Amino acid sequence: MTITIDALKSIPIFSNLDTNTLETIHRVVFEERVERGGMILFEGEPARALYFVTSGAVKIYKTSPDGKEQILSIVRPGESFNDISIFDDGPNPAAAQAMGPVALYGISKKAMDDILRQHPQVAHTVIRTMASRVRQLVSLIEDLSFRRVISRVARILLEYGSEKTEPRTRLTQQDIAAMAGTAREVVGRSLKNLEENGTIRMESHRVIITNRDALKQLAVQAGEI
Repeated sequence: MTITIDALKSIPIFSNLDTNTLETIHRVVFEERVERGGMILFEGEPARALYFVTSGAVKIYKTSPDGKEQILSIVRPGESFNDISIFDDGPNPAAAQAMGPVALYGISKKAMDDILRQHPQVAHTVIRTMASRVRQLVSLIEDLSFRRVISRVARILLEYGSEKTEPRTRLTQQDIAAMAGTAREVVGRSLKNLEENGTIRMESHRVIITNRDALKQLAVQAGEI
């Protein structure tokens, strides 16, 4: 796929830039394609580039010494990842893996430094993106600390599920468990409870939301973990 100005403009961080500025950025953008399960970043390695997802989805996660995975976020088209290590000169704080076939745009750390220096308007969007990332992590901490597993599962389904047979992002029960900070078996029981009370419907291992209002109400409930 050829990198185009229109494609760059569809990325929120670049959406308000004029054509001349986009032409300058276009010259330093590279493209990568990664198959399902392919590793894009390894935790702890030196940061190479800032990435933008143009198609597919990428999971950002950390792994404990005993091999337990905690998904921090799922990055979808138009969104960026590896922002932190690009801007603070530290190593990659988490790993990144393709959840299916993924197409990425990338900008090297040096090129991004040049863009910010030459086009200060980009810095404002970067700040907003970083602020949004902090809010996301605070919300994750809140979920893991104060909400029951079934409430965490409900929040995940609200963000990634669908009322149609095709979800926005296909998640396995193991993915949901890694996002909710629990075991796959516990997620299975939560999904069964939600199906029994008519909030969701399971079709060929897909979760179909049938009562979004009930799911929203459950998602905000605090209680015993």
